[in-house]
Amino acid sequence: MSRTSTILGKTHLVIDTGVAHPPATTIVERKGLGHPDTLADHLAERLSRAYSRYTVERFGAVLHHNFDKLALLGGASEVRYGAGRMTAPVRVLVNGRAAPMCGGERIPVEEIVEAEVRAFFARRLPEVSDHLDITFNITSNSSPGAVLTGDEVPDRTRWFNPRSIEDLRERRVRLSNDTSLGTGWAPENVFESFVRELVDHFSGESDFTLSHAWCGSDVKLMGYWDGEQADVVLCVPQKSRLVASRAEYTRNTESVLAECHRLAGLRLPGAQTRFRLNARDVPERDELYLTYTGSSIESGDEGVVGRGNRVNGLITPLRPMNLEGANGKNPVYHVGKLYNIAARRLAERLHEATDGHAEVHLVSTTGQRLDQPWRVLVRLSSPDAEVDKVQALVAQAMDEFPALTDELVSDGIVLS
Repeated sequence: MSRTSTILGKTHLVIDTGVAHPPATTIVERKGLGHPDTLADHLAERLSRAYSRYTVERFGAVLHHNFDKLALLGGASEVRYGAGRMTAPVRVLVNGRAAPMCGGERIPVEEIVEAEVRAFFARRLPEVSDHLDITFNITSNSSPGAVLTGDEVPDRTRWFNPRSIEDLRERRVRLSNDTSLGTGWAPENVFESFVRELVDHFSGESDFTLSHAWCGSDVKLMGYWDGEQADVVLCVPQKSRLVASRAEYTRNTESVLAECHRLAGLRLPGAQTRFRLNARDVPERDELYLTYTGSSIESGDEGVVGRGNRVNGLITPLRPMNLEGANGKNPVYHVGKLYNIAARRLAERLHEATDGHAEVHLVSTTGQRLDQPWRVLVRLSSPDAEVDKVQALVAQAMDEFPALTDELVSDGIVLS
């Protein structure tokens, strides 16, 4: 392995080349579209984008906000073969901050949020959409640092109550909101890609779910792969009103397993693959993954932003990763969102340029320029990567933050 250390602007850039390829052994998890943590992530991001679009259209800029502390508290349900109903609502705790005014004009924050919450559940879990209890915990309190020294109002107190968009410091220079870390790597191995595809196949819109309406979306997969063999634990719920008996439930599980093996044959040819489905089921006692809505959010489970899939859509403890919850963060200067997206994109470009494994870590310092991270660590398996080309790709990624914000606000980026 060789190392090059240089200063790029005010950034300390370290490039390691000839690093070892990741081992074949893989542990990977993915939570599907109906999993409570995924619901919380996707709803928080939807709120951020809706608020951002409103303020851009009305005032010409994304105003200060964050919805990344959102939480869902599960309701209660009654499940029977061929029937079911909600008996207590799902509680949506909208926790965060948002500027309620700009230049004296009111921003209808709660109206925007409520409309988005109801539209989200109407599409994602329609059985829940009429059983929601929305609690607004949205403030406009200023961040630390607004020290009073006289009669003057500190600029920082205007961040969430701007007189105009000129009070937004990021209009002049974008500074990191936090000391944090963004991590990315590429490429995925064949098993990681298979896990994403399989979970999406059962939790999203696919030929299988369109022809098997009983298939619920609260799918979760944990997989182990050694390069030749795969061992998979998979949970796929069924919707009770569409399952008339225990025997029918059992037949449906056989259909899921058959589909798993079919896809494994296509994506993991020649590999030995073992699937265990709904491992907690005790059929003789009718303890089954049978739900009214297709999600455990109906019956006491909770969902919290940041507990689900990382920005790349996977949870990979043997790969580099961090614990930032990107969804719902401000798309202008929150490094927990922007650096993770940028690191992943940069890793993919470096992989394409070097035809090898690439790993990127972007480390910010709070209050310093967003486009000048404190540290950038690039690790490449290629022993002969051209340093000047790597530096150029890093510089390109740092220049793209304004465009990255625009992509996020316009739904051009999907956070998985």
